[in-house]
This record gives sequence, C-alpha cells and structure tokens, in this order.
Amino acid sequence: MEKTLSTKAEVSYGLSAVGKDMMFMLTGSYVLYYFQDILGASAWAMGVILLCARIFDAFNDPIMGVITAKTKTKWGKFRPWLLVGTGLNSLITVIMFAGPKDMSPKGLVAYAAVTYILWGVTYTMADIPFWSMVPSMTTPGKERERLTQVGRTCATIGGAIVTVAAMVCVMALGNGDERVGFRWYALIISVFTFVAMLGVCFTMKEKSTENIETTSVKYMFKALFKNDQALTMALTIILINTAFYITANLAIYFYKYAIGGEGWYNNYTMFAVVGGSFQALSMILFFPLLRKRMRAISVFKTALVGAAIGYVIFTIIVFLHLHHYFLYIPAAIIFSCNGLLMVLLTIFLADSVDYGEYKNGNRDESVIFSIQTLVVKFASGVSALVASICISTFHISKDTSHVAGQLLQGSALRGLEITITIVPMIIFIFAAIVFFKKYNLTEEKMETITSALNARKENKDTEGE
Repeated sequence: MEKTLSTKAEVSYGLSAVGKDMMFMLTGSYVLYYFQDILGASAWAMGVILLCARIFDAFNDPIMGVITAKTKTKWGKFRPWLLVGTGLNSLITVIMFAGPKDMSPKGLVAYAAVTYILWGVTYTMADIPFWSMVPSMTTPGKERERLTQVGRTCATIGGAIVTVAAMVCVMALGNGDERVGFRWYALIISVFTFVAMLGVCFTMKEKSTENIETTSVKYMFKALFKNDQALTMALTIILINTAFYITANLAIYFYKYAIGGEGWYNNYTMFAVVGGSFQALSMILFFPLLRKRMRAISVFKTALVGAAIGYVIFTIIVFLHLHHYFLYIPAAIIFSCNGLLMVLLTIFLADSVDYGEYKNGNRDESVIFSIQTLVVKFASGVSALVASICISTFHISKDTSHVAGQLLQGSALRGLEITITIVPMIIFIFAAIVFFKKYNLTEEKMETITSALNARKENKDTEGE
C-alpha cells in the first residue's frame, strides 16, 4: 500500500516519543534521589510510596485502555487524551520537582505521595493512547512497522539523554544547587514534551476505526496463569528488571557517597554514558551479529550468564576499592547484556502468544503485552523499595552520617556495596534458574506450533466454505 503518513507526522511522533521517555526516565531514575537526598524525605516512606504508586499505575493501564476505546470526539479517540494527558503530566512533573525547601517531614512525604501518584495517572493518560494510536494512524504493512520502529527507537534515545545528561545539566542549571537545578531541568523537559505532543496532535489524523482490544485486570491474570510460558517470561522480566533497577537507583548514591570528590557527578555521568552506549550498541549491532551465529534462546542464556559475570566483576572492583575507572568494564558488560535481554524478552513474549493460542485456543496478544507493562512497573517499584531500605538502614544521606562531604565508612559503606552489587547478582541468578528450568519454546517447538496453528486456520477456512 502507498504511504499515507507524512514525513512531518513521523518526525513529530518521534520527537514526542523522545520527550515522553525523557519524562519517564527523569521520574523513574531521580524522584527517589530528589525527595530523599535533596529534600530530606524519609527513605522508608519514599520506598513505600514508589512501590504502591507503581502497582496502582500498572493496574490503571487497562482502565485507561477502556476509557480511550470508548472516547468519541471530532478529534478522534486518541488525540484529546494525548493533549490533556501530556499537558497535565507536564504540569505535575514541574510541580513534583519544585518541592518547597522548608516543609515538615510529614508534609514532605504527603507532597511526594500526592504528586507522584498524580504523575503516574497523568502519564498513563497519554502513554496508552500514544502507543495504541498506531493502527488508526497508519496503513498495514511497512508504514505501520516504520512508525512503530521510529517510536521505539526515539523513546530509547529520550531515556538515554536523561540518564547521561541529568546530573551535569542539574549542576549547571542550579549553579551547584541540586534542588534548583532539578526544578529547571524538569521545566525544560516538560515544555519540550508538551510542544512535541502538540506536533503529533496537529500533524496526525486517524485514518481508520480500528478498536483497541481492552481487557480487565482479572482476565489478564487468568490468561497469564493459563499460559505457563508467558508466566515464566513475566517472572523472568520481574527479576531481571528488579536487579537492573536496583543498580540504576543506587549508582548515583554510590558515586556521590562512596567515591565522592567535587566532580562526582561527572564520574557518574561517564558511567552512565558507557553503560547507555553499550546498551544501544547491543540492540543495534551486537544482537544481529549474535543471531547470525546463535539461536535466540542461546543468545538469551548467554546474556543472562554474561550479566551475572558482569556483576561478579563489579563486586570484585567495588570490594577491593579499585579505581572507579575500572567500573566502566562491568558497566559495559551489564548494560550490553541488559540490552540483549530486553530485545529477546519481547520476542519470547510474542512466542508465548502463539503458544497460548496453540495450548488454550485463545490468542491473548494484547493481554500478554499489557502484562509486560505491569511487571516492568512492578519491578520498578520493588527495586525502589529495596534501594530505600538500603538508604534508610545505612543512613545514606547528606543530612545524616556524612555532613560536609564526608564519605561513607564502615558498615554504611559495606551495606551500600552489597546492595548495589551482590543483591542484583543473586537476583540475576534466580532469573537464570527460572528461565533455564521453565522456558521450553525452542525454535523447533515454535515451528511445530506454527504448523499446527496454520493447519487449524486452513481447516476453519475449509469449513467456512
């Protein structure tokens, strides 16, 4: 079919994806650090807030899907929510990162809880329509695949920009004052995201009346537990993301309070640059090269083992207190393996959809991929809670044990080192055990399943005639 989506519309969609993931990464990676370390909120309270809000946000996804599907306006069903959701989310983001300087401990926790929960709700208002709009904005085939690829690639770039540039920009914008810097950084990202989404609303028009498949949370779990391979992948995703997010959440604390120095944020930025670069390379370059020589399941197992080895190297460097430049080695290994795992997890989830249709007679594609969103958010919440427990237990804050730039020592230092290295390594090992023992959709088995599904379809077509 001929191309119906303009280049201008594709560019607008890509820029929106960049902005959306910049907002997501800013909040996902730095909201704990902002409220706990900069404003002084209770680490325990922040951990509970982040976990509960993430779980609520995950279960809110299918509800938003239903609301979007039932929306009928002159602008269609998607664009009104994109405009309203992004506008409100931008406003809440600015408010969240503009916390009052002098506030009681209870008031600060309440401020964090209200703004973070509202942030999750408003982000979902725009996120579900943004990805669900693709079928109604494009024609089937190459155009649809291209827009999806543009969106996913640009989203990855947006997340990487925030990870790499955050602390350098915060320090520059605030002249060394992190609280002021985060306020301006959040404002800039919010304005960019809203303007980019305006471009989508004015350059893209719905071309079809395809409906979004919607489902209930109850049916999601029912379908999951009837599909043992999808359940295996869900558990694997939770474990892998929890391990990775624990390291990501605590890395900034490690560089600030274990390594230290006036330029600690530059060292942290370089760690993020190395990790982010290798993660992108693994998706774009390493994965295609490995797939030419290995089966997908072999690449996945190799990446799992590689990540565990990366954490072993990470642990040795940290506990021997080697120069922080050596940390770039495990960063490259761990982030590369994580990139490979993220690509393959999507592929294996798709295979589990075919398996579920073969085993149960139901093709729950939308359900399975909604579960992916749920478990990723759940893992994010769990990892934030683990990080908060570590911060609280070992008194890791500029307002407690290390005033005037004093670095962590003794049990506090050891506790941070164990949590950022050994705990994720153990979780990765559990992920490997779950996958190796339970996942069995080899390429040979998938060929058998595909043949059986094709035969069923042919039989139905023959009966229909």
